[in-house]
Amino acid sequence: MEVTRRKFVGGSAAAVIAAGALPSGKVFGANDKVSVCCIGINGQGASHIRDITQQEGGEVVALCDADKDVLDKRRSQLKEATGKDPKVYTDMRQVMEDDSIDAISIATPNHWHSLAAIWGCQAGKDVYVEKPLSHNIFEGRQLVNAAEKYKRIVQHGTQSRSNPTLMRDIGLLHEGFLGDIYMAKGFTYKTGNRRSIGHADFKKPPENLNWDLWQGPAVRSKYCDNFVHYNWHWFWNYGNGEFGNQLVHEMDIGVWGLNAGVPTSSASTGSRYVWDDQGETPNTQVTTFDYANGKTLLMEVRNLGSYKEAGLETTGNTFFGEKGYYVRGHGFFDYDGKPIKVDKELPHSPHKFYNFFKAIKSRKSEDNPCDAMEGHISSMHCHIGNIAYRLGRTVRFDPEIERFIDDPEANASVSREYQEGFEVTEVTV
Repeated sequence: MEVTRRKFVGGSAAAVIAAGALPSGKVFGANDKVSVCCIGINGQGASHIRDITQQEGGEVVALCDADKDVLDKRRSQLKEATGKDPKVYTDMRQVMEDDSIDAISIATPNHWHSLAAIWGCQAGKDVYVEKPLSHNIFEGRQLVNAAEKYKRIVQHGTQSRSNPTLMRDIGLLHEGFLGDIYMAKGFTYKTGNRRSIGHADFKKPPENLNWDLWQGPAVRSKYCDNFVHYNWHWFWNYGNGEFGNQLVHEMDIGVWGLNAGVPTSSASTGSRYVWDDQGETPNTQVTTFDYANGKTLLMEVRNLGSYKEAGLETTGNTFFGEKGYYVRGHGFFDYDGKPIKVDKELPHSPHKFYNFFKAIKSRKSEDNPCDAMEGHISSMHCHIGNIAYRLGRTVRFDPEIERFIDDPEANASVSREYQEGFEVTEVTV
């Protein structure tokens, strides 16, 4: 069965492709380059283009964005850098049909992440998807299922799992270097482009932007300048607040090092303090997660002032064990404050996309530093914490079925309403 654009546009991609006629995937030689289309290329997507171009394992052959001005700009930049003119697409469904594209990188707004990645898996393409893996718990699980069902490499873009020092040090924590790790904490204090966004009018979208495609699976809204291209982070329809923006990096490290799985309860408090603006998500939020084995994870964000003013770090992670503690970027210490020497070599992990292309060619799970399941668990923490925050109370969670316990109000946020033609539907393995 041939997957055509008419079929993609006219109905659910899942319904079209699930019948089983999928591209089997290219077998790569050692020197073959993976042909990549970068989807969503205004902000983080621009770094994807640069980083892939600098890696020997891959080549950016196509670009996709709902904003024609952004698309034209990146096309010109890539052509100047490489001497090659990439294919360009406004509608990512056309990307899925292009059998010359082996893999996609996704740096769209959060509300597109899972659906674009699922479409990629269903079209036989490997996927690098930016953090968070999902906009909600349900669609994250469907992406995990899609990666397994269609045997695709899906790498989550939290980056730190490709960091050699963290790979070594978290490995030591898992080996019992500090004994049992009973608690972890992480924080991010970012200001900069996190300041008040004021109020913007709803109006006709600019001619260069396909507003319908930009919104994709999200419930439809009138256009507003505060949505495009960055401040969508602070609106629940498109983003997940700072938890799904910067803290998801620290969350992933915390979840990775604590190694406790999925939480059984969470409490979260905070607000959008000081600012009188259009944003909906908190600029200050403190959240705790508890686990069945008694471990605890504490996470904090703040966009009002930061430790930077005092010359201190604005992001960080700490792990507390029986024999001492570990501070990211500083090392291991005993409880007398004395450094603990580490005598173990760093692994070879030069770049996140190096690992992505390595995994694509080897098809080995161990070459993928952060697969769909790992990304789902870390992103799910963010969603659970945000749901606790929005409800204003502690929530209890069942990790086995990924639903809240005796809590219809919380379970209403496990998924969301989808725009017709852009639904995330259940993927069975």
